[in-house]
Amino acid sequence: MKQAVKPGQWLNCRKNEILIANVVMSIVALFWGVSFISIKIAVSEIPPVTMALLRFTMASLLLWVAMRRLEPDASLARSDIPRMVLGGIFGITLYFYFENMGVRLSTAANASLIVALVPIITIGLDVLVFRSRISAVKLCGVFIGIAGSYLSVTANGELDFNSTNFQGNLLIVGAMLSWAVYTLLNKSLQGRYSGVVLTTYQTFFGTLCLIPLSLTEYKDWQPFSLLALCHVVFLAVFCSVICYVLYIYVLKRLDVAITTLYLNVIPVVGVVSGYLVLGERVFPSQLVGGLLTLLAILLANLEQRKTLARAAR
Repeated sequence: MKQAVKPGQWLNCRKNEILIANVVMSIVALFWGVSFISIKIAVSEIPPVTMALLRFTMASLLLWVAMRRLEPDASLARSDIPRMVLGGIFGITLYFYFENMGVRLSTAANASLIVALVPIITIGLDVLVFRSRISAVKLCGVFIGIAGSYLSVTANGELDFNSTNFQGNLLIVGAMLSWAVYTLLNKSLQGRYSGVVLTTYQTFFGTLCLIPLSLTEYKDWQPFSLLALCHVVFLAVFCSVICYVLYIYVLKRLDVAITTLYLNVIPVVGVVSGYLVLGERVFPSQLVGGLLTLLAILLANLEQRKTLARAAR
């Protein structure tokens, strides 16, 4: 006979689970923040969509091997195929088509700033589609996070919205919209599949859809350097395979609002990595922006801890 779990024990276990999920999401945000540098370097030699195809072909093979080793009996229900394909299209095909094209045309600062739109888009869609409720504290956290992101990337006043940059900015907005839809699609599949299975099938379907798009760039195909290849491998292994699995793990344990708030850490990481790798200057107001972003995440987490405490009573 199974022993009943006491409310206090359940609450402590849940708190530990949330703490681990926050640490994991911090690691994911760190790698995704650094990824902008790798993308910028790689697309300087490899056409954007072709680079995405190379990246996710590698990722698909690695994920398929991992899934067959870890979950050899895993299968996909026929009724879930449409949502799994859509997840691949929005989370892989469209997101990286828009992001790679946008990063090539826009500036790193603009790209990082637009990432801050994700919480508003995702939480708005979450409320509309799933009828989720959002507290005043959580909504306040969202706006503080956006303010933090803004300060992190605009302190030097170098946002340039000329024609080329503006086109890149619109493409990056498209990427953020795609990511919001991808996040909500995965929320609808929670509990049905593990993170490895979800990531594997969605990456596979998304990669297939990249093939016809990459053929439009065949005139730009040419040999590229070992450095560019190393960045593509880094993006495939760490930013795609590992981070996608971890992101889905976090989605099952943290509220959508908290998860998307962590995306506001990405501009902060972009500023720091730009300083360390490219020698870019870091402004005091950017450091303030980073602190505001951390405050936003803290507020959202405190709200979830209060909710858990009430549920355990």
